Amino acid sequence: MQHEENLRIDKWLWAVRLFKTRSQAAEACKKGRVLVDRVQVKPSRVIKISEIVTVKRPPVEYQYRVLGLLGKRQSAKVVVDYVENITSEEELMKLDMQKHAGFEIRDRGVGRPTKRERRLIDELKGKANL
Repeated sequence: MQHEENLRIDKWLWAVRLFKTRSQAAEACKKGRVLVDRVQVKPSRVIKISEIVTVKRPPVEYQYRVLGLLGKRQSAKVVVDYVENITSEEELMKLDMQKHAGFEIRDRGVGRPTKRERRLIDELKGKANL
């Protein structure tokens, strides 16, 4: 494995394919969605091997262990040598729960439901009149 000595966190996040672009990785750092060892970091923070990186993507907080420093974007097959996903099963189950949540899909341009439609929706969902 090729290692770099000093590597910015935003560049590493992009190189190991956690973000599609480096600017998206930097933006996530600025918004406080990236933590290194439970501390919010700036995009210029230097990453080190064996640190734990937490990436908040609601509703899940993904955790990764740094196995190596990769400065250039590589294929997905090569990336597995540089990052280890250590996200707990409980966090990953939040994704399944979100898929099964009661979100209604309405056709585009239909607008908000009328009072009558709302009552029918509530009746179908089994909600009692409050």
